[in-house]
Amino acid sequence: MYENIEKYIDKLMTSAPDMPLWNIESIKQGKKPAWNYIDGCMTTSLLEMYKTTGEKKYLDFVISFISYYVHDDGSILGYEPTKYSTDDVCESRILFDLYSFTGEEKYLKAIKLTYSQVEKHPRTKEGNFIHKAIYHDQIWLDGLFMMQPFYTRYQSTFGGKDYSDIIKQFKNVRALMYDEKAGLYYHGYDSSRTLFWADKTTGLSKNFWLRSIGWFLVGLADVYGYIEEDHVEDRAAIKAIFTEAINGILRYQDDETKMFYQVPNFPKREGNYIETSGSAMVSYALLKGARLGMLDKEFAAKGAEIFNGIVKNKMSAENGDLNLKDICLVAGLGPENNTRRDGSYEYYISEPIVENDAKGVGPFIMAYTEIKKLM
Repeated sequence: MYENIEKYIDKLMTSAPDMPLWNIESIKQGKKPAWNYIDGCMTTSLLEMYKTTGEKKYLDFVISFISYYVHDDGSILGYEPTKYSTDDVCESRILFDLYSFTGEEKYLKAIKLTYSQVEKHPRTKEGNFIHKAIYHDQIWLDGLFMMQPFYTRYQSTFGGKDYSDIIKQFKNVRALMYDEKAGLYYHGYDSSRTLFWADKTTGLSKNFWLRSIGWFLVGLADVYGYIEEDHVEDRAAIKAIFTEAINGILRYQDDETKMFYQVPNFPKREGNYIETSGSAMVSYALLKGARLGMLDKEFAAKGAEIFNGIVKNKMSAENGDLNLKDICLVAGLGPENNTRRDGSYEYYISEPIVENDAKGVGPFIMAYTEIKKLM
């Protein structure tokens, strides 16, 4: 079943750093090369392939790719800390591994540059990082994945292992954004209650979006893995939130494909579809959660079941060309001048559906590395 996966990864590694095959947003919109979370998803997964297989081609590719962006003085092409974008912190998580593997000081300098954003990043009144400067007063589930693994690893490596702020931010999200009845997390929260998409009483967005829940689950699993093992209470706090969220999303698993819908709680509603990226994130979270002891071992089989569903239903091999399909290109809330992004059901199913974007491919490869650990 898996014989084509590494050929598919090799295909994507023919990418040039200024216009990678997996960054469909950049290709479609003609964006200038810049540090971004989409490339971060892919390079993180390739480093995991290196750590899992020992095959140096993955590490060599990432080093070559990142050399285009990270300069000797630690500056990063297209990275502006004062944009206060949680998304832009995401890719910097790979710098810890690159520094460890190579010893090159430029990676350490780039880590310190990124941490300067963490130190100054604006917060909501509850104490959480805002999603971006243009998304003021807002917490998005996505942002927990984008920011907290880097922040946690920094604390474990350079920061004195103080995880209290990280734990508090996850607990705030649990208190503010979790729906007890549905067992799911809302995509966004506006602490100001002023944004057009936000409920004026709760501050919450209108719906549950699969990939945002996937980001949250992956963020929790990765943060747990970066917290030092002797910090038992911190790990227990993350584990409790993670376990509850996993059990919640599993209620919405599709019986036939074993995957999940774009808007998970409306599986039969017109226009809804089985979405690949969020399903891959749930698969990875289950597999890693079971391996790390956050979940009982039998949950690994559930993660593998979802992964196999993706391979069977969403990986095509036409004339020898491999593609991963049915990936939602992007979804968000606002800003104020973009009222189409209103968090409605109709909005989430209206966004483009693409192939081979790293928001799906990266988590798919991450899940594959966990599968390989079971082999």
